[in-house]
Amino acid sequence: MTEPEPPSPRRAAGVLRKAVIWALDYLYAARHQVRAAFSRDDPGMLAAGRPGASTVLLLPGILETWRFMLPLARHLHARGHAVHVVAALGRNGSTIGDGAERVAAYLRAHDLTEVTIVAHSKGGLIAKQLMASSPEGVRVRLAVAVSTPFAGSVYARYLPTRSLRSLAPTDATLLRLTAESAANERIVSVFGWFDPHIPGGSALSGARNVELPVGGHFRILASRELLEVVDGCVDGG
Repeated sequence: MTEPEPPSPRRAAGVLRKAVIWALDYLYAARHQVRAAFSRDDPGMLAAGRPGASTVLLLPGILETWRFMLPLARHLHARGHAVHVVAALGRNGSTIGDGAERVAAYLRAHDLTEVTIVAHSKGGLIAKQLMASSPEGVRVRLAVAVSTPFAGSVYARYLPTRSLRSLAPTDATLLRLTAESAANERIVSVFGWFDPHIPGGSALSGARNVELPVGGHFRILASRELLEVVDGCVDGG
């Protein structure tokens, strides 16, 4: 019997590199989940921007509160932008449609227009649902979706909760949203070269797709490359 050939050094190094990125990604997520849990930052303080600056709305991913994106919120606020969050989303465990309705209600209640959404993961799906199906979608000029599973993730079907399994490629709601393409031209999909949670990638047909030389699903939020893309989009690019 012929012995199988051992993996080449280059392939072995690639596997090891991805394993390290995966581990660091989880460490980042754990650290920022703990920080978010103990944060007492008042979102109202972020909503006051300088005259002429942009209006930004942050949408977190599943099982994340808005405070998970607090470093990004502080960065944008320090640049003078008015940064809004939808506290009613909680840990973002409800359906995509319900999340979009809560965001729409917030935009309507605060009469926000020309909004730039900056969303992480599932937050990008909520942004697209809002822009594609809600009357309040006209209030959004652009959505920057970071590491968003627009076509779902094959791993989701094996996860323990219904909210996580709803991100599987075969989910009916996700399939309907995938078929909606009118809003895609107002979306900038940003993703790393390797995302351990979305093996199929985050590229979206008709959108502006930006691949960064960053690995990870969570750590990308703190990367200099992402901040440069977000700043350019929020500033009107």
